[in-house]
Amino acid sequence: MADDDPFAIRSIAVSTADAVDAYVYTQENPEEAVLRATPPFHGRMRARLHVYQVDDAHRTDAVHVPPEAVISDGVLATYPDLETVDEVDSERVGKRHADAVENWQERAKTALVDSTTLEIDGKTHEVEIKRLE
Repeated sequence: MADDDPFAIRSIAVSTADAVDAYVYTQENPEEAVLRATPPFHGRMRARLHVYQVDDAHRTDAVHVPPEAVISDGVLATYPDLETVDEVDSERVGKRHADAVENWQERAKTALVDSTTLEIDGKTHEVEIKRLE
């Protein structure tokens, strides 16, 4: 049964690539990337990668799931920081950073959580996370 109530959601199917790419995108760019589920809501939903500059969830009634909510904390803590570099070393350090991020992405793809808590209209709602390869 379809519904406009996001509390009807029991599980969210998430592509591991979407979750990891959303997290990396938000770390490396000024915009934000989330996993987005749109109405009508069902017990089982699919969340897809969505990038925005202004959060429009209040206009669309979409549920935005931050990628850090579906990737384990232990893996999130190991995200590579970009080193502070001068002009001369920036190309070499940029390549090292890109390689480190790529390695992190491979680890993160195996680190999705089994469930997460969504915050919807100031209330919390626990949902299962179903991994899509």
